[in-house]
Amino acid sequence: MDRLLDFLARHRSLVIGDGAMGTMLHAAGLEGGGSPEAWNLERPDVLLGIHRAYVEAGSQIITTNTFGGTRFRLALHGNENRVRDLNVAGARLARQVADAADHEVLVAGDIGPTGEILFPLGTTQPDDVRAAFAEQAGALVEGGVDFFLIETMSALEEVQAAVEGIRSVTDLPIAATMTFDTHFRTMMGVKPGQAMKALHELGLTVIGANCGNGPAEIERIVTDLAAVKPEGVYLVAQSNAGLPKWEEKQIHYDGTPEVMAEYALKMRDLGVNVIGACCGSTPEHIRAMRDALGA
Repeated sequence: MDRLLDFLARHRSLVIGDGAMGTMLHAAGLEGGGSPEAWNLERPDVLLGIHRAYVEAGSQIITTNTFGGTRFRLALHGNENRVRDLNVAGARLARQVADAADHEVLVAGDIGPTGEILFPLGTTQPDDVRAAFAEQAGALVEGGVDFFLIETMSALEEVQAAVEGIRSVTDLPIAATMTFDTHFRTMMGVKPGQAMKALHELGLTVIGANCGNGPAEIERIVTDLAAVKPEGVYLVAQSNAGLPKWEEKQIHYDGTPEVMAEYALKMRDLGVNVIGACCGSTPEHIRAMRDALGA
C-alpha cells in the first residue's frame, strides 16, 4: 500500500505540511556555515522541539532534518563518512514526534540536491550521484520514514538520479518538488510544464514546487503546474515566507503569518493537495495557515 496516497485520500486531498527547518535551527543557535544534519546527534533536543512545534501548529507531515544528507553535501563539513548515522538519527527524531502526536502525522525523508552538476554539463557522474542518494535513502528507511520528499531541485537529471537511487533500496512512496526561482524556470532552465511531464514519466504522482521568491511567484508556478497536471497527480506547494531581506546582519523574510494564511487559501483554490512552507517560515506561519484553511 502507498501510505502517502492513502493518507491524502483519507484526508480528502488537503494536508498541511511543515515549514522551514534551517530558519528554526539558526534561531536556536546554529551558526552560518554549520552543519544542520550534525545537530541530529549533537542537539537532538532542539530537533525534537522543532518537530513538536510544527505538529502542535497543525502540520500533518513533518520533514526530517536531512536536506543536505548525501555524502556530497556532508563532505562540506567533513562528515561524508557519517551518512548513515546522521540520516538514521534525523529520521528517528521525526518518527518519535510523529508517533507521539495527537493526530496522524507522516514523516517525509528529506532529500535535497547534492550541489553537483552532472555530466555532461559538469564532471560528476550520474552513477555516483545515484549511489549517494541510495545510501541516504537506505539510512532514512532504517530510521523509519513513511515516504521521501525530493525537494528544491533545479535539474531533471538529478531528480531522476534521486528517484532511481531511492528505488534501488526501497519501494516507499516518493514526492518531488522543484524550485522555479529564475524567471519562472529552475536555475537549469526547466519550465513548470516540462517538470510535470518529466516527473510524471518517472512514475511520481505527488509533484510540485517549493522555495523560490515568495507566494506571488509560487502562485503563478502552481497555476502552470495545475494546467498540465495529469489525472491522479497530487500537487504540492511550499513557498518561502516572502522575500529575504538583510537586516541587522541577519536575513529576515517579509512574509507574515497573515501573508502565508492568504497564500494557503490561494493554494487550496488552485487545487494544491499538500500545502506547506519553506525558508523563513515558522510554526506561527503554519498555525495561521491551518486556521485559515479550517483544518
